[in-house]
This record gives sequence, structure tokens and C-alpha cells, in this order.
Amino acid sequence: MKRFLACLATLTCALAASSGALADPASKPAATPATSKAADPIGDLVSAALTGALPGSADYYLKATLYHAGERGLSALDSLGCKVVPMRTAAVDGVSLPRHTILFIKETVGLPMPDGSRHDGYWYASDVGGAIHKGRIDLFTGHGAASMSPLMSLNLATLTVMKAGVFHGCPPPK
Repeated sequence: MKRFLACLATLTCALAASSGALADPASKPAATPATSKAADPIGDLVSAALTGALPGSADYYLKATLYHAGERGLSALDSLGCKVVPMRTAAVDGVSLPRHTILFIKETVGLPMPDGSRHDGYWYASDVGGAIHKGRIDLFTGHGAASMSPLMSLNLATLTVMKAGVFHGCPPPK
């Protein structure tokens, strides 16, 4: 137990020093809006250690289905009124996982993108669907059934999904 507490104290000091908490007291940081959440890496670390939720652990385990342009009932716009973006638009239930959420899906990292690059794992929850209920996610693959080929191994698989942030307006086009 003493060893654990000594390690935690050392880690706390190291994190505080790297985050600037031990910086010159004469220099004051710029004021932040009252609505923004202050970064607290030490508190996050202690909370993660107590709850067992280690950094990078999944927020959700969701069963994935794939959809593409040309399917019945699909329009060129998502439920926000934005253009659907191949390999970026995700449809969620909107309740347990709200729209406007940036998602990181680790199983999609490295998959081929339509432009030939590799996927970075980030998706945008900008769509909802009547068949999407808690525990499910739909990933938009592109135009035509052939666009589903790179992700076919993920169809009906349970994916590790983490909240990575929020976006406002429409998701970026690429």
C-alpha cells in the first residue's frame, strides 16, 4: 500500500508539473468561461484508478450495421440536414448516445478511405434512424453496395466506441 501511495504521489507531481500547475505563481492563466470544464488530469487519474475506468477504455460497446447511399429510405442528408459523409457519418439512437458527438471507433483505424488514405477511427454521430435502438450504431460507407466491402467484417460486430468530443453545425466534409 505504501508503494502504491508513493507511486501515486510521484505521478501526481509529474502530471502537475507537465500541466503547468507548478508554474510561476506570478503568471496568471487567461480567464476561461464559467461554462467550460477545467482540465484536471490528476483528478481524472485518481477517479479512473478508483472506478477502474482506465484512460482509453470504451464508453460503449455497440453492435454495428452498415448502410450506403442507394438503400431504400436513405437521403443524401442526415437528420441534422447535413450531407452524409462516407466513412465518417454514424447513425445513433440520439438518446443514450446523442447527435453532435465525435466518436472514436478503434476497430475502424487503418481501414481504407474512399480517397485512398487510411481511416483514423473518428466518426460523427449526425444521423438517427428508426431501427437504431440502444446498443446499436449504423456506419455510413458511401455510395452503392460496393462501398461496404472494406467494412464488411464489422457488420453485426460489437465495436468499441469512445466519446471523443462534440461538434457544432455539420461534420467536416472529409
